[in-house]
Amino acid sequence: MNFEFLYDIYPYVNIALRMYQCCPVSNCSSERSFSALKRIKSYFRLRMTDERLNSIAILNIESDITKGLDYDDHSLKARKMNM
Repeated sequence: MNFEFLYDIYPYVNIALRMYQCCPVSNCSSERSFSALKRIKSYFRLRMTDERLNSIAILNIESDITKGLDYDDHSLKARKMNM
């Protein structure tokens, strides 16, 4: 079947359906980020700036990615030479 004529008749329905397909199913990630930020903020209180707090919150939220990182090469490069 050729549905080209439907695109001409209902152009906004086509756009609305494409936008609907792009919407996330739920907002679990945002709820997770707020709960992580709440845990971190209660632990550190006012000891850090907002930028550092946001960075630590992102590291906590994306913990599955940070657990898979290999820090061995970077830890060797970060050391200073003994004199």
